[in-house]
Amino acid sequence: MTAADLALTLAAVLCALGFAALVVVLVRVLDMLKVLRNEVAALRQETQPLLEELRTSADEARTTMDEARSDLARFDRVLGSAEAISDAVDGSSRVARTAFSVPAIKLAGLATGTSRAVRKIRARDTGASIVHVPVERERRRA
Repeated sequence: MTAADLALTLAAVLCALGFAALVVVLVRVLDMLKVLRNEVAALRQETQPLLEELRTSADEARTTMDEARSDLARFDRVLGSAEAISDAVDGSSRVARTAFSVPAIKLAGLATGTSRAVRKIRARDTGASIVHVPVERERRRA
């Protein structure tokens, strides 16, 4: 046997050992893939109801948000109307205040002055009294 034959035989043996190791590794990888597939299937079975519940909850939340959005829009319209009414009432109350304040002040002054005058007249007792004096009148005879 020559050195070339020995190198060729040694290379063939090493290649056979390498292929055997590769086969063992590939068998282990296939076993692990089977285990992984089973775990993924079990995980899908467990998570499928949870995902359905999540979808249902998301749909309910979306519906609730849409209702809240429409309620908020309606409230915004009501608030805008209330602000417009408040502005209108404020303007009309300002006009009414301007229109009635001067006559009301004058009327209050008149009432106060009159009541003071009446009090002064009542308080001032001059001591004079009205006396009834009978007067005889001549009667005409016809």
